[in-house]
Amino acid sequence: MCRSIKTLRPPFTDDVTEEDMRAAALQYVRKISGFRAPAAHNAEAFEQAVNEIAESTARLLGTLQVRGARSA
Repeated sequence: MCRSIKTLRPPFTDDVTEEDMRAAALQYVRKISGFRAPAAHNAEAFEQAVNEIAESTARLLGTLQVRGARSA
């Protein structure tokens, strides 16, 4: 759980996958909740938080404008 969440925007990385965003979201939820894996009664809330954060991450990365970034 001590692993750092990597930066997912250019110029740090050019190819960000849904798996990358989900892994970052999962790491965030684990850190915030203090649970590596939730108990059964918290599993739904844990999974919902991961999904919402992954979706927010995708929206954020889709709208960021990075100065000096290479255009595709």
